[in-house]
Amino acid sequence: MDTLSFKTVSANKATVTKEWVVVDATGQSLGRVCSKIAKLLRGKYKPNFTPHVDCGDNVIVINADKVVLTGKKWDDRVYLKFSGYPGGQRQFSPRFLQAKGSDRLFRKVVKGMLPKNRLGAAILANLYVYDGAEHKHEAQQPRLIDLNTLK
Repeated sequence: MDTLSFKTVSANKATVTKEWVVVDATGQSLGRVCSKIAKLLRGKYKPNFTPHVDCGDNVIVINADKVVLTGKKWDDRVYLKFSGYPGGQRQFSPRFLQAKGSDRLFRKVVKGMLPKNRLGAAILANLYVYDGAEHKHEAQQPRLIDLNTLK
């Protein structure tokens, strides 16, 4: 019996293949699109996923200003931020974050779906969010992904 075939191969920084992907957020629900983006950033769709390594792809989100929230969530949903000082808790609505820039809204939502450690911060740096259909990463030759085909 060949016992070498039973060994688990873990990915590391040198063996990881990172790709560039483009995601179109037009007409997509915010939470659903962000959960799929978080899985792409983390690398969970890859067969060599390793939990303690940044093995995910670089994700470019276009048309982030055309994302959809149902009902009164634009004004009623509350996102919190705490400065660390007494009385330093601030709350924001998605409409306020969208007005400051769509990248703030997407980063806030995706950050909550990633690990709360240094690895999560490093993974979040691989997210690029743009309001329009144009982005500045053409040199990386990103491929377009349809999120509706991902599970």
